[in-house]
Amino acid sequence: MNVDVIGRAYDIAANYLRRSGAIADTSATHDALLQLIVQMFHRGERHPIKLANKAISIFEAAKIAA
Repeated sequence: MNVDVIGRAYDIAANYLRRSGAIADTSATHDALLQLIVQMFHRGERHPIKLANKAISIFEAAKIAA
Protein backbone atom coordinates (compact mmCIF):
# COMPACT_ATOMS: atom_id res chain seq x y z
CA MET A 1 0.00 0.00 0.00
CA ASN A 2 1.28 3.45 -0.87
CA VAL A 3 0.90 5.42 2.34
CA ASP A 4 2.08 8.62 0.65
CA VAL A 5 -0.76 8.58 -1.92
CA ILE A 6 -3.36 7.74 0.72
CA GLY A 7 -1.98 10.38 3.09
CA ARG A 8 -2.03 13.10 0.45
CA ALA A 9 -5.57 12.17 -0.62
CA TYR A 10 -6.74 12.18 2.99
CA ASP A 11 -5.11 15.57 3.67
CA ILE A 12 -6.80 17.12 0.63
CA ALA A 13 -10.24 15.68 1.43
CA ALA A 14 -10.10 16.34 5.17
CA ASN A 15 -8.94 19.92 4.65
CA TYR A 16 -11.82 20.60 2.25
CA LEU A 17 -14.42 18.93 4.48
CA ARG A 18 -13.18 20.75 7.58
CA ARG A 19 -13.30 24.11 5.81
CA SER A 20 -16.81 23.39 4.51
CA GLY A 21 -17.97 22.39 8.00
CA ALA A 22 -18.81 18.81 7.00
CA ILE A 23 -16.46 17.36 9.63
CA ALA A 24 -15.20 18.75 12.92
CA ASP A 25 -12.16 21.01 12.76
CA THR A 26 -9.80 18.82 14.79
CA SER A 27 -6.45 17.22 14.16
CA ALA A 28 -7.92 13.77 14.85
CA THR A 29 -8.18 11.40 11.90
CA HIS A 30 -11.70 10.99 10.58
CA ASP A 31 -11.90 7.20 10.32
CA ALA A 32 -14.84 7.01 7.88
CA LEU A 33 -13.13 9.36 5.43
CA LEU A 34 -9.85 7.47 5.65
CA GLN A 35 -11.66 4.17 5.14
CA LEU A 36 -13.31 5.49 1.96
CA ILE A 37 -9.95 6.49 0.55
CA VAL A 38 -8.30 3.17 1.45
CA GLN A 39 -11.15 1.23 -0.16
CA MET A 40 -10.86 3.20 -3.41
CA PHE A 41 -7.10 2.75 -3.37
CA HIS A 42 -7.56 -1.03 -3.08
CA ARG A 43 -9.96 -0.90 -6.04
CA GLY A 44 -7.20 0.58 -8.19
CA GLU A 45 -7.37 4.38 -7.97
CA ARG A 46 -3.84 5.73 -7.40
CA HIS A 47 -4.11 9.47 -8.09
CA PRO A 48 -4.39 11.42 -4.81
CA ILE A 49 -6.56 14.23 -6.18
CA LYS A 50 -8.98 11.78 -7.79
CA LEU A 51 -9.11 9.79 -4.55
CA ALA A 52 -9.79 12.97 -2.56
CA ASN A 53 -12.49 14.23 -4.94
CA LYS A 54 -14.29 10.89 -5.02
CA ALA A 55 -14.11 10.58 -1.23
CA ILE A 56 -15.49 14.10 -0.80
CA SER A 57 -18.38 13.36 -3.17
CA ILE A 58 -19.26 10.10 -1.43
CA PHE A 59 -18.89 11.65 2.02
CA GLU A 60 -21.10 14.63 1.18
CA ALA A 61 -23.73 12.42 -0.48
CA ALA A 62 -23.86 10.19 2.60
CA LYS A 63 -24.28 13.25 4.86
CA ILE A 64 -27.18 14.49 2.75
CA ALA A 65 -28.86 11.07 2.80
CA ALA A 66 -28.40 10.74 6.57
